[in-house]
Amino acid sequence: MRAVRFVSEQVLPPLVLLGAVLLAWELSVRQFDIPAYLLPGPRAVLAAAWRDAWQLLSAMRYTLQAAAGGFAISLVLGSLIAMAFAQSALVRRAGYPYAVFLQTVPIVAIAPLIIATCGQSLRSVIVIAVTISLFPIITNVTAGLLAIDPKLAELFQVLQATRWQRLTKLQIPTAIPYAITGARTSSGLAMVGAVVGEFFAGYGQQAFGLGYLIQANSDALRTDKLFAAVLAAALLGVAIFGLVNGLALWLLRRWTQR
Repeated sequence: MRAVRFVSEQVLPPLVLLGAVLLAWELSVRQFDIPAYLLPGPRAVLAAAWRDAWQLLSAMRYTLQAAAGGFAISLVLGSLIAMAFAQSALVRRAGYPYAVFLQTVPIVAIAPLIIATCGQSLRSVIVIAVTISLFPIITNVTAGLLAIDPKLAELFQVLQATRWQRLTKLQIPTAIPYAITGARTSSGLAMVGAVVGEFFAGYGQQAFGLGYLIQANSDALRTDKLFAAVLAAALLGVAIFGLVNGLALWLLRRWTQR
């Protein structure tokens, strides 16, 4: 009964909306006789995706490696930076503007510099993904580490707790929900960074990700294949976000039940 209710309330509405959008899209393409190189219909996109399924799956594998690698590095590096910021107001004031710089600078401006340094390789794409996805981890974890209960902070001070004890037994437990929020945002940005990085750093003719595939099909006006690659990127992004969100909910549930 619970499963039926979940399907009717959570799964069915977005599927109905998706079906309506696809139907309107297909009818509009036919009714207005829109050229396929401008806007292919859903049937043409699905046909292109079926024809190039193996190529899309291979590209998704490379993009997944870049996005997952960028997200993992951002999670670890951002948490370490946040711990340093939380331990010293001077370090926080000195380093936080550079964290903001990562968020505000256009990635298209620094991507060529990254590629010139790291080469046209998976490493460059991961660095670009880290650059985009690092800021939410830093800001959220820093906020969590500083959002401690004043009464608990006073208790730790009375008990003469060391800086390490204060960090591991008070600040980190308080920051867990904040870190989860940052991870949700960062996972989506890592996927964006991976695709954008692949616009600039193709892996080669035999190995390439979805970003490279999107750009190549766009330049060649293969719009049906372009839409198929964009669809694959969207599905991969949703899958990554769904996995991170599921793990986050599981961790948060276990943490609150302790």
